[in-house]
Amino acid sequence: MRLAILASHPIQYQAPLFRALAEVLDLQVFFAHRQSAKEQGKAGFGVSFDWDVDLLSGYGHTFLSNVARVPGVNRFGGCDTPEIREVIRVGKFDAFIVSGWHLKSYWQAVRACRRYGTPVLVRGDSQLRTPRSPLRRIVKKLTHQVMLRQFDGFLVVGRRNREYLRHYNVPERKMFFAPHFVDNEWFGAKAEVVRNQKAEIRKGWGADEETLVALFVGKLKAIKRPQDILQALALHNTQRSTLNIMSIFVGLGDMETALRELASSLGVSARFEGFKNQSELPRYYIAADVLILPSESETWGLVVNEAMACGLPAIVSDAVGCAPDLIDEGRTGFTFPVGDATALARRLVQVAELRRSGRDFTSALETKMRSYSVQAAVKEMARAVRARLEAKSKGSQSA
Repeated sequence: MRLAILASHPIQYQAPLFRALAEVLDLQVFFAHRQSAKEQGKAGFGVSFDWDVDLLSGYGHTFLSNVARVPGVNRFGGCDTPEIREVIRVGKFDAFIVSGWHLKSYWQAVRACRRYGTPVLVRGDSQLRTPRSPLRRIVKKLTHQVMLRQFDGFLVVGRRNREYLRHYNVPERKMFFAPHFVDNEWFGAKAEVVRNQKAEIRKGWGADEETLVALFVGKLKAIKRPQDILQALALHNTQRSTLNIMSIFVGLGDMETALRELASSLGVSARFEGFKNQSELPRYYIAADVLILPSESETWGLVVNEAMACGLPAIVSDAVGCAPDLIDEGRTGFTFPVGDATALARRLVQVAELRRSGRDFTSALETKMRSYSVQAAVKEMARAVRARLEAKSKGSQSA
């Protein structure tokens, strides 16, 4: 089967998927934009950089010519690649996948697929809990029901993504569960390399064996609510508990100065480690005791996958998209109501109590990650392509 995929630009989370698909299908990937190190910094990471992992080997790929007046991947018109029409016309692909519908390039591809009879599928992670005004919700309800009819299939990444598609009347027969994942094997292997350095790393942070280390990984932005972690630590300290909790923040953003000042005023223990590239993250996951993602809006939260692939449980707000998929309460982590620092403080104590009782999260996390893996996604994506081909064939025979 000949499959083509259009992606905005090379992304560290997508490369393992493309390599795995290339092993079972005749795959060609097209990129709408070539992201620069400077653009990476402007995207919210706070520093210019290139990913320190291989994003392009192991699969066929082509960079399209982006003719947008202001090229970029964060605005609809930032990716404008009219040549994709000719690519689809001559490519005669059995199926075509677009990585969302928020860029002009994606709709150029969709229109070409409809014109030339190529089944087109979409993989996105939208969820209904993303904050929107009542007026916008009404408008989306009207427009999306029409818009989504342009797709022959939907690669669903999780439960809330499925709930979103159901809301817009997408039929179940068009949905295929292709879960969000990270390269579990890569993260697991990197974690094993540094596992024997855990005590040394924690010592460098000023954490002993009894200290509970709460880790945040991400952009220090208001939508991520990193301040809730500091508030939770302060609330815990008022309980005069013997449990010592410290926080580690990995990432940069416009909230860093305010967070440093808040930690100082609250008298809580916090370290700010700055931006860390992909290969540096496992040492943080292996040395911490729990990951915290308190976001008020998060379509998924792939840092949770990363942490769990390294054997680290997570506490996430109930607004985080991956919550119903990855969090089994008390087994792989916990959830708490978004913005509720008191509830977050209780969850931290629960993690500490389980840790003291000898609870090992490893088995439950390994089981969970097998369902959210590249193997699981590839298997279902191949099934989706076959199903769309069969549907097309039946339609042709009926005609």
